[in-house]
Amino acid sequence: MAPSSKRDYYEVLGVARDATADQIKSAYRKAAMQYHPDRNPGNKEAEERFKELNEAYQVLSDPERRAQYDRFGHAAFQGPQGGPGGFGGFDFSQGFEEVFSDIFGDFFGTGRGRSRSRQ
Repeated sequence: MAPSSKRDYYEVLGVARDATADQIKSAYRKAAMQYHPDRNPGNKEAEERFKELNEAYQVLSDPERRAQYDRFGHAAFQGPQGGPGGFGGFDFSQGFEEVFSDIFGDFFGTGRGRSRSRQ
């Protein structure tokens, strides 16, 4: 599914953008039971909806991934060619200061550089 054709994850789960973790979990469980393939054998629409629900829940149930999604939308999880790999291949799990310290450390041979992550 192309990023532009994906539905908003909050819409998929039927929750507001300010929904709590418990509200997200509850909405997911309710919808997942309704569309679960075991309850809808042979129903391709239900199977696709179930996959869409799982994808939305995987993002919105994780505080870091949810923050990325809230800021960048679906682009947060698309690589340069539309595949996985973070926003443009950038890993947001590290802070900017940490990333730049690694980059400049590698380039100038100072600071932490990559040698720290190999220890």
